[in-house]
Amino acid sequence: MSDLFIIGASGTKAYRTAMAAISENISNASTTGYARRSATTGESGASTATMATYVSNANFGGTQVLSINRATDPYLDSTVRSTGMALGSASARLRWLTDAETALNDTGTGIGKLMAGMYQNMEKLAASPNDKSLRVTTIDSISRVTQAFNQTAGDLQNVSTGIATEARSSVESINASLSALADINNSLLRARPGTSAYAQLLDGRDSALAALSENLNVTISFGAHDSAEITYGGQALVTGNTATSVAVDTNANGTLAFSLADGTALGAPGSGKLGGYFSAASTVADRRADLDTLAAKFVTDLNTWHAQGLTDAGQAGGALLSGTTAATLATLITDPVDLATRSADGTLNGNLLTVTSALRGNGSVEQGWTGIITAHANLLASTKAESDTATSRNDQAVAARESVSGVDLDMEAADLLRIQQAYSASAKIIQVAKDVVDSILRIS
Repeated sequence: MSDLFIIGASGTKAYRTAMAAISENISNASTTGYARRSATTGESGASTATMATYVSNANFGGTQVLSINRATDPYLDSTVRSTGMALGSASARLRWLTDAETALNDTGTGIGKLMAGMYQNMEKLAASPNDKSLRVTTIDSISRVTQAFNQTAGDLQNVSTGIATEARSSVESINASLSALADINNSLLRARPGTSAYAQLLDGRDSALAALSENLNVTISFGAHDSAEITYGGQALVTGNTATSVAVDTNANGTLAFSLADGTALGAPGSGKLGGYFSAASTVADRRADLDTLAAKFVTDLNTWHAQGLTDAGQAGGALLSGTTAATLATLITDPVDLATRSADGTLNGNLLTVTSALRGNGSVEQGWTGIITAHANLLASTKAESDTATSRNDQAVAARESVSGVDLDMEAADLLRIQQAYSASAKIIQVAKDVVDSILRIS
């Protein structure tokens, strides 16, 4: 008779644990990184024969919880980490390349449009070279182009600064994930597999791995007790309960440098958010260099053109501009009478008539600016397409994983009713055993 009590008690204990797992699922249905739990039960070890004369169908031990399982698929988890890494890179590049396009400003207040307006004013002045107001307008338009170079250089500098700030934030997240993984590895070695605590540690491990992969293209492997081993470029970042921190620095031209915290140089990240920041920083650095080259050419071309003309006083045209970079560009001439509008033979508008041939056309600053804008627009368009594709692939990967690891409330509710009935049946066994014992005692 004692077997009935043992069997009933084992059933209520096992199904209580199963109901607790279902309750945990329901309460964490919206928790990011949570993998659905289930309790695996099996015949109790008390029914195992220990004597040669044991008859297997004469002794029963009830049921017991063998393990608490997480509904996961290693392949789907790896796929989500991979797509999340690609999405992180594409999103970071798209964000900052869009900001760079805004900084380049190909609107009516940008370099290209203001330069076209400057040439139009020069053409108007060529038609009326003695018109003082047109001379003032021409000088002002030159000054506005100069200021546009200054503004664009400053805006691109701000983009570079913003990328560096975001990169440092990404590195902080990477180091936090590495440290968390080392702590989780240490706890996993101490925890017993198949328990709720162990499952919770694995959830934490996978969340840390997802956050790490989103930021950096690391290599992940698993060791004893499902501990995570992390390497990057052959350099171990997490081994057991030991984590190695990384760092990022900004070079003079705005590009980034990656290293261990102790200064050991590492290769530039190829993916993840940090890889996206490195790529965007390099692209913006190229744009800044192109802009400086264009500014230097603008100074040289305009000063050369002006020097070949004569002022109304018969003097050779002085330097119109100074500076060697877009940020240092400045207009030198402010007095209308200092404009060298005449040609060497004394024609009033002779020098102005050479503007098109000397300053515009193939190889001109105007054409160079168009080349910068076109190249950046093409890169931005391809990055946008890449981001859209990465988003779609990541959504599909997450959906596939959720179909395995996610919580379906309808299914959990059905399981809860089933387990509840089993629990009630086990409790009924105890009640029946009690009634039988009472009846026997009354007979005796």
